[in-house]
Amino acid sequence: MKENLSIDRIKDWLEEVKDPEIPVLSLNDLGVITGIDIQDSGKVIVNMTPTFAGCPAMDVMKSDVEEVLKKRDIEDFEVHLSFETQWNSNMISEKGRLALKEFGLAPPPKHNLIVDIDLIEHAKCPNCSSENTDMKSPFGPALCRSLHYCNNCQQAFEQFKPL
Repeated sequence: MKENLSIDRIKDWLEEVKDPEIPVLSLNDLGVITGIDIQDSGKVIVNMTPTFAGCPAMDVMKSDVEEVLKKRDIEDFEVHLSFETQWNSNMISEKGRLALKEFGLAPPPKHNLIVDIDLIEHAKCPNCSSENTDMKSPFGPALCRSLHYCNNCQQAFEQFKPL
């Protein structure tokens, strides 16, 4: 096994890998990295869970994880896309939620794993923090976003959908 190789070190390296659609959000903060294992042989296994079954960015994310491992001279590794752990928006870290807001996307509200239309309809404006907003469309430029309008600051914005 490579000296000083640890799960924490690999997780730190993976901070470099950003969501291609939201480049301020690391895969760690998005909650997509759902497992890292170092086998006795030194082989590194990284498990990733897609946010959506049809997420078009997953192949790019997987490739970016592989590149980070290669760059750190990890030669024996596997990166698995798995639905064994079901992703939900509660897996986004607090750092990730702040990054979404600063990027101009309303972070998804925390929930008890029951997502209904009220969670999607009532987004908090990332520009002025008003809750006086209206959903204009549940379908945004990506599967994971919805379109909203703030009645206070009169700005359109997107929300990262709660799942």
